[in-house]
Amino acid sequence: MGRFSSYDDRNRVHEEMPYEQRNLPRTVYGFLSATADRFPDRPAISFQLLAGPNDHATTLSWRDLRERVTETANLFRSLGIGPNDTVAYLLPNSLETPVVLLAGATAGIVNPINPLLDAEHIAGILRETKARVLVTLKAFPRSDVAQKAAAAVAQAPDVTHVVEIDLKRHLRGLKSLLIPLLRPKVKTRHHAEIVDFEAAASAQSHTRLAFDDPQEDRVGAYFHTGGTTGTPKVAQHKVSGMIYNGWLGGTLLFDETDVLMCPLPMFHVFAAYPVLMSCIASGAHVVMPTPAGYRGEGVFDNFWKLIERWQCTFLITVPTAIAALMQRPVNADVRSLKTAISGSAPLPIELYNRFKAATGVEIAEGYGLTEATCLVSCNPVTGLKKVGSVGIPLPHTDVRILKHDDAGHVHECGTDEIGEICVASPGVFPGSTYTEADKNHRLFTDDVYLRTGDLGRLDPEGYLWITGRAKDLIIRGGHNIDPAEIEEAMLGHPAVAFAGAIGQPDSFAGELPCVYVELVAGAEVTTEELAAFARDHIHERAAIPKHIEILPELPKTAVGKIFKPDLRRMAITRIYDAALAGTGAHVREVVEDKKRGLVARLSRDAKVDEEAVGHKLGEYTRPWEWVD
Repeated sequence: MGRFSSYDDRNRVHEEMPYEQRNLPRTVYGFLSATADRFPDRPAISFQLLAGPNDHATTLSWRDLRERVTETANLFRSLGIGPNDTVAYLLPNSLETPVVLLAGATAGIVNPINPLLDAEHIAGILRETKARVLVTLKAFPRSDVAQKAAAAVAQAPDVTHVVEIDLKRHLRGLKSLLIPLLRPKVKTRHHAEIVDFEAAASAQSHTRLAFDDPQEDRVGAYFHTGGTTGTPKVAQHKVSGMIYNGWLGGTLLFDETDVLMCPLPMFHVFAAYPVLMSCIASGAHVVMPTPAGYRGEGVFDNFWKLIERWQCTFLITVPTAIAALMQRPVNADVRSLKTAISGSAPLPIELYNRFKAATGVEIAEGYGLTEATCLVSCNPVTGLKKVGSVGIPLPHTDVRILKHDDAGHVHECGTDEIGEICVASPGVFPGSTYTEADKNHRLFTDDVYLRTGDLGRLDPEGYLWITGRAKDLIIRGGHNIDPAEIEEAMLGHPAVAFAGAIGQPDSFAGELPCVYVELVAGAEVTTEELAAFARDHIHERAAIPKHIEILPELPKTAVGKIFKPDLRRMAITRIYDAALAGTGAHVREVVEDKKRGLVARLSRDAKVDEEAVGHKLGEYTRPWEWVD
């Protein structure tokens, strides 16, 4: 660590040589093998099934990890996987998850899938990636992953084998003995062959690959998007982009003495690349507490003691987790911590200040996206951090702020001028970002720069600031409103922990701004008080929310982003039901349609006035349909 404290440090690394001339491994297996040769006996990965600071943990050394990856890659090849075939996994965090990720990218193309998705979405991703093997959990108490996997495979006929991992091996004593008695039964309606992971992998050679590992670049992974804007899309990642992320971490941040606490899910690019690949590049040690990470039972309550147990030097986190941690005392010795690295959503400055005061540790915010194989920028870990910015574009990454008009003209924005963030880097796959060819239409500028859909600006020192989502703009009668302006203002209220602003349907203006908030634990405030606060603190009159609602908890993704489609569903339901009062119809559900976006589905009473329904909802632009 220590090579990244300023823009000069970034430029020094950037200008050493063109990235293509760096002597880096060409394959994931070669990348892992180089580290296993350098640090065979150092710890690579540790996993606790339970969250207690004294609970049993399992650790793999770098030699162990290479052996497990070798036998698992050989297993996948034995199941018919070739370099262009897909191994999907539907797994929470476990010791086996990074093994499957690395082995899948060695034998073929690996496709991590979020287990929190519903079975239909999972099946859709399996079909889109043409997955032939699915690795998932064997049925386990208090988990529905096996059930979802069975339902999804029944809708994904290309899957020939389901490989099951049993978490029971990570338990000891009475708990282990009880699992067979408590294990739920899973109905399977698919024809895929079920394979026991541990037995099948152990039967393979663990000393060498049983197939060639050509030293050439190729697609190594399919990652679906986080889903904050609806149905997930599938992004393609080249092996070179995966290794680039690791090279960044190993060059700028970590060495073999570092220990990273990572309670983020290994199906997400943040954990898979900036964390796992950086550990491979550097020889650092990654610790995963419980299958559900931050969502795991007891993780927050034991968190600081886990930091002390593992003597962690880096904490990998997101703002929602920081907010939860700050509601608990720092009840352990955390002096081993050097820095916390936060991503996925903007970090309120008040939260940064509270964390630093409680721990003595600063938070470095970064920015990445699935479409760019993750990393784009980061605040210098040992240098000037601008709270609220996402830091400096990383070496060999070029960030431009551009404006695109309807005629296809492109305007380069000046310093501090807001436009769309566009990125070129070794992690960007020009022209082929998504598996669906039509999704790549108009996705690139000059055939090189990925249009991220994020709005932002570069300040005079070259720090990148994200100001919102281009597609999240609230359009009120042709007036564009950035939801970030509303959210930042509401977060200034001491009782507000999180805020999500969206445009609610309006029969006159098309959309009106509304905001949903989640309060700090124990705080009390009325919507009337929040409305008065909004009027005083939102400078643009058109942006003052017309509706404010307090929720017990805002809907969030697995990595802590506010899930705005759910907020939009609530708003559509509320507005349409009010408009439909007295017509004999009401909104049963709001569903995502791939072409039409969110669609309101209506139920009718016995005495429904269909003509009135048509008139009422005809005043709105959002589509609707009858359920029956």
